[in-house]
Amino acid sequence: MEREQPFFVGLIESYFIALGVLLGGALIGGLAAFLTGKPPLTEIARLGAMIRIWAIIAAIGGTFDTVYSFERGILESETKDLFKHSLLILSAFGGAKTGAVLLHWLTQEHISP
Repeated sequence: MEREQPFFVGLIESYFIALGVLLGGALIGGLAAFLTGKPPLTEIARLGAMIRIWAIIAAIGGTFDTVYSFERGILESETKDLFKHSLLILSAFGGAKTGAVLLHWLTQEHISP
């Protein structure tokens, strides 16, 4: 049985999970590029742009729970859950954006918004 965590803790976790997935995936992918003879900084920037949406999905814990909460919020007028999940998604977007900015500073390559 899973215990419900406080909402603020969920916001912080969502932010840092998205940040960690984006940075970790891009940097480890850059190491793989280095080992295979590709330009690592270019690959880091490319991978950062590619895995951004996956970092957000990983941070919110998959899409089905969130979609179900949105459905319940709209159809059953449970606006509290709708608002909470909107904030969790925004927190994940913030973590992914922070990771993209850090990768841009690191590589000085252009990352698509």
